[in-house]
Amino acid sequence: MTRFAIGDVQGCHDELRALLQRSGFSADRDRLWFVGDLVNRGPHSLEVLRYVRALGDNAIVVLGNHDLHLLALALGSRRRSKPGDTLDAVLAAPDRDALLEWLLGRPLASYDAAANDLLVHGGVIPQWTVDDALALSGEVQAALARDPRTLFDEMYGNRPDRWSPDLAGIDRLRFAINTFTRMRYCTAGGRIDLARKEAPGLRLFTGGFRPWFKFKERRTRTARVVFGHWSTLGFYRGDGVVGLDTGCVWGGSLTALDLDRESTPVSVGCGAYQAPGE
Repeated sequence: MTRFAIGDVQGCHDELRALLQRSGFSADRDRLWFVGDLVNRGPHSLEVLRYVRALGDNAIVVLGNHDLHLLALALGSRRRSKPGDTLDAVLAAPDRDALLEWLLGRPLASYDAAANDLLVHGGVIPQWTVDDALALSGEVQAALARDPRTLFDEMYGNRPDRWSPDLAGIDRLRFAINTFTRMRYCTAGGRIDLARKEAPGLRLFTGGFRPWFKFKERRTRTARVVFGHWSTLGFYRGDGVVGLDTGCVWGGSLTALDLDRESTPVSVGCGAYQAPGE
């Protein structure tokens, strides 16, 4: 069995199938690790959901911000579509309920203890261990199972922006969701910045903000963290992490990496379905 990690698909079904063929993926033998954002912005979110769900246990999926946006549109009462959304086909599909139920059951973090690999969409603040990340993911998953409408109605917002183990209720859940699905930069003290999207080095950041994986005291350095969400960063391997968002929906590429061997990433080019800033 080979584990292939796949970058942000975002509804790019044809590119996903081409990438899997180029990678040599076998559905009866191998496993796919998806870093989240299966849907939205690309043209075929419905087909992506159907294909990945049909893989069963051969697909490990964590939720990304676009996946949560789809669920909030479908199950919440306050969220509205945004310019650039391409989710109407999912919401109108005859198998909509089965697809949404499956997506709702995905976690925010997944860990392979044998390989010591942690899968998330956005990142992990320096204070959290692997166990902390899994516990917080479990808290969010339990809230989604218990009362998804209330959580989706309350989860949006950028506060609180600093971690404390004393956070409780919706503040604790919102911080965890923002960290796992939206964060790129943070401070050593656990303050997150949700606005900065550019690649490191393009300008000097103030206030102690750095890419979340650059802190030597980061407690998840005991594992390899596999993530997406950062198209301006592109493929990144170093500092104990693997970043796989190579901007497929923006006209970049969709990328896969064999997690079990020292190998080079495999990519396929993608159409520019969206323009940056849309």
